[in-house]
Amino acid sequence: MIELEDLTKRYGDRLAVDHLTCTIRPGIVTGFLGPNGAGKSTTMRMMLDLDNPTGGTVRIDGRHYRQLHNPLRTVGALLDAKAVHGGRSAYNHLLCLAESNGIPRSRVAEVLDVVGLTSVAKKRSKGFSLGMGQRLGIAAALLGDPRILMFDEPVNGLDPEGIHWIRTLMKSLAAQGRTVFVSSHLMSEMALTAEHLIVIGQGKLLADTSMADFIAKNSRPFVLMRSPEQERLRDVLSGAGITAVPGAEGALEVTGEDAAHLGELAARHRIVLHELSPQRASLEEAFMRLTAESVEYHAHADRAPRWGGGG
Repeated sequence: MIELEDLTKRYGDRLAVDHLTCTIRPGIVTGFLGPNGAGKSTTMRMMLDLDNPTGGTVRIDGRHYRQLHNPLRTVGALLDAKAVHGGRSAYNHLLCLAESNGIPRSRVAEVLDVVGLTSVAKKRSKGFSLGMGQRLGIAAALLGDPRILMFDEPVNGLDPEGIHWIRTLMKSLAAQGRTVFVSSHLMSEMALTAEHLIVIGQGKLLADTSMADFIAKNSRPFVLMRSPEQERLRDVLSGAGITAVPGAEGALEVTGEDAAHLGELAARHRIVLHELSPQRASLEEAFMRLTAESVEYHAHADRAPRWGGGG
């Protein structure tokens, strides 16, 4: 379990993490979301005592990270896969970590096999691709067989097979009763992996809830209706006191009504339906809605740069 209590980090006049209080519990994958500049990386660094908080505390199973003896046996973390001596082989990199944390040498071969790097174990890491480096970082996190695991952008550089593998791995680790905390900008992947979400914006806690509740509270569910008799369908809905608004490709969107009730209403009036489908917002849509006021860096798609022609 990871407990954050009133955690605060200030850089000069800038408040990077603003009195953050939450608990990351074992047995589930907890996703950590926030716009760029929200304070996610700073928070994770403070969890591992890589940055000192201005105020508040972080406890790892009741203790500060610095109090852990052989910390890799308690916490495994992937924050920067590039933090490897390029002249060392994958095997020797993990061996150094193992020997400094009282981990048996045999464990090195085990985790290399888990992440699929056995065939390149003796190669220098400076020749590794981004995905291979990511797998080596994951191997380091797993090395001490820890009860707590933290991953920052774990799928970065992985191919589809690798993404499926790390997703399955994180779920299996949580199913074993471990604490699994993962930060990612890939909303579609987070939606498939995390059961619980902690969302921050401008350093403040915005949400600490289940995935299902987060989407439900930050989205507008509706029913999409499509018919060759669209105008008559609109009239029937209006006559029943139901408001329908134009949707994509001529469909109608109805909010606040059950799909079964709408289908029965159309059937009573002998209206043919080509589509009757409940729509629920994606995690990305819910996230964008919640964090709209917390985005620090705004890009504008309608302001494309103009390239001058030759003169």
